[in-house]
Amino acid sequence: MAISEFKARCLAIIERVRKTGQPLLITKRGVPVAQVLPPPVPEPVKKSSFGCMKGTARELGDIVEPLPAEDWEVLR
Repeated sequence: MAISEFKARCLAIIERVRKTGQPLLITKRGVPVAQVLPPPVPEPVKKSSFGCMKGTARELGDIVEPLPAEDWEVLR
């Protein structure tokens, strides 16, 4: 498609590329100068972020009970 025709009907042409998925080559005096491509296909949306880290952590001990006094560096 000639650049002058693209300039005159730009928005309609871009919408046609989006709907059809067909790329469009734009030329100036017969020489290709640009290409209009359809947008990439969006990735499917994940169900939820809630719980996505499930099973990735380990409990190493009691998280409520304080450490024994001999494990405190400040008391050494």
